[in-house]
Parts: sequence; structure tokens; C-alpha cells
Amino acid sequence: MKIFLFILLIIIVFITIFYICFFGFYLKVPKLKLDSQLEREDRIRLIDSWFEALQREKKFNGAVLMTKDGNALLCKAYGYADHKLEVPLNEHSSFQLASVSKQFTAAGIMLLKERGMLAYDELVSKYIPNFPYHGVSIRHLLNQTSGISDVYIKLAYKNKKTIPVLSNQIAIDLVIKENKPAISEPNSRFEYSNTNYIILARIIELVTGLTFEDYMQKEIFEPMGMLNTRVWNLQSRDSGFKNKTEDFEIGRNKAIELKPSFIDGVAGDGAVYSSVADMEIWDGFWYANPLISPENLKEAFLAPALKNGKTANYGFGWMITPFGMWHNGSWLGARTFIVRNTKLKTCMVILDNSTNLFFDKIISVLSKSER
Repeated sequence: MKIFLFILLIIIVFITIFYICFFGFYLKVPKLKLDSQLEREDRIRLIDSWFEALQREKKFNGAVLMTKDGNALLCKAYGYADHKLEVPLNEHSSFQLASVSKQFTAAGIMLLKERGMLAYDELVSKYIPNFPYHGVSIRHLLNQTSGISDVYIKLAYKNKKTIPVLSNQIAIDLVIKENKPAISEPNSRFEYSNTNYIILARIIELVTGLTFEDYMQKEIFEPMGMLNTRVWNLQSRDSGFKNKTEDFEIGRNKAIELKPSFIDGVAGDGAVYSSVADMEIWDGFWYANPLISPENLKEAFLAPALKNGKTANYGFGWMITPFGMWHNGSWLGARTFIVRNTKLKTCMVILDNSTNLFFDKIISVLSKSER
């Protein structure tokens, strides 16, 4: 027994050393030092050069947006849109946003509330028959405080043989049939769950009679002039669209395409595609827009008060901070990040379609360079 424990300890130590070496040495990125005394144009020029260096070293393949007071300081792409590395990216290239999509779903719900077609504190059971989670409201879904377990992907794989392509309706039917006990009572704690947001997208469909894709296109993306933003998945009528990027993984010698699987027919928790040029419009949307009133917009950034008297830090599709809000995303090759500092009136968006292992490191370096 002692020998076994000794061997186990050696293995743990070896694995720990390996990870320290891997993350400490392999995941290095070029240094970026921005002197606080530098003029803004010089700072942006250095950041631009830094991303060019990252792309040359195969440590970034994507697009970047940096704004101040609603004006783009940097809106540029670095790398390729396809796994053959032949089609150059540009500021209009449309990237899969992964979980950054949740704020778009929230905006869709907010627009229905604006039009009096639903209320945030209405129960989900009003819209979805046989919904087993009692006391869960639309607001709870938006705030990730419903207590509903994030099980829809696991259930889909469990029933894979009977599901050609997963849809929101099928996914929710599986959740209802499984009737897994809630993790917690509604509004008792924050628990991030993709299932919350596919339910929200399904509510939009049931209220409007439109597909989630058509509703978002007709009521939000087109009115806002977001020409390269749309919902796309395996339920979409078209197999692709103009400026759509592929998801891929960059290896040592080639890039390998990462194709959607049967579960990529859902939307709401993901499935929105957008460009950095359109994300500049999106940043402005949350300050003021012609679709949603200022009073209603404020609802998205309220820290939800929990039953125990504490507050959570997830608004409507946004993580809330004292300075603003942020969200990230990861799915297939997509690595995405948006942060808005509403006090300084700045916004940064970073989108990558290459399963980037350096993505979090890049965000960390940029964050430190701003201190």
C-alpha cells in the first residue's frame, strides 16, 4: 500500500511539473509594454504590431476591436478565415461568438418585453407546456439563477441514435422528460447553465411564431445595420453565408477543420456569428438604441438580489463588474471575448477561430498592459 501511494505521489508530481512547464514556457506570448505616457495612437500602433507578431507565430488567428467614446481605435483582422489558410480575414469576417451569443439572446427577450409581449417575472411554465421546474421565471433564466442543471448536451448524446440534428425544442423536450432535480431553488444562487439560454430562445419562438434565427435577423440585426451578424447553425436553411469563417485547429504543419456535429442545431446559448465591425455597433447598442428604452436597457446590468440577501454578478447575458461588463465564449474553434468599461467608455472585442491555446494569455497581457 505504501509503495502504491509513493508511486501515485511521483505521478502527481510529474504531472504537476509537466503542466507548470507547459503553461509557463510553451504558452509564452511576445511581451507587450505600454508606457502610460505614450500617446493613444502610439499605444494602438504597438498593440497592432503585437497582434501581427502573434499571428506570425501562430498564436493568434482572428480579429480585434478597441473603441473609445464610441469610436474605433483599432478594428483589424490577422490571419485566415479558412482551414486551408487561403482566405484572409478582414474586419467584416463573421466569427462564431459561442457564449458571447447569450447577450444577443437577452436582447431578443428584452425587445419582446419592450413590446409588451412578455414580462421578465412571468413563469417559464406559462410558455412551455409541462415545464417541470416550478417557480422559474424568465428573469431567473436571464440571470442564470434558475437552478436548472446544464444537462441538455449530455441528454442529446444519450439519445443520439434518435436525433439527426438537435433543435431547441428537442433539447427542451429531453430536459422535461429527464426531469432531473434542480441544483437549487430559483433565485437562491448563480449557476451558469447553457440550458437557460436555449429555453429563452425557444420562448422567443413560441411568443413570435418565428424561428429564433428569423426573429433576430428581422427585429435586431437588420434594424441595427449589423450586416455580418446572424444566427447560424445546422437548422439554418443555407449551408453557409458570405464572410462566414471556418472553425479550425492550427497544428505544427497544417490546420484541421472543426466541423459542427449533430448537437449544433441549437441556438440561444451560442450560434450567433458577428464581425468586429458589427461589434462596434453592438457596443453602442447597450448605451442607447432605437429598439429598447433606456429604462429597459438598465435591467440588463442589474446585479440580481438572491434569496439570502446577497447579490450575484450575472446580468442579462453579461458578467457584471464595478466598471462595466464582460463575457467570453468557447466552442469548436471559437475563442471569443468582449469587455466594456462603461466608466471609461471603452470596449475591447477579441475573436479567434483557431482553438487558440494562447487566448486567455493574450487577454491577460492586454489587461495588465492597461494598468
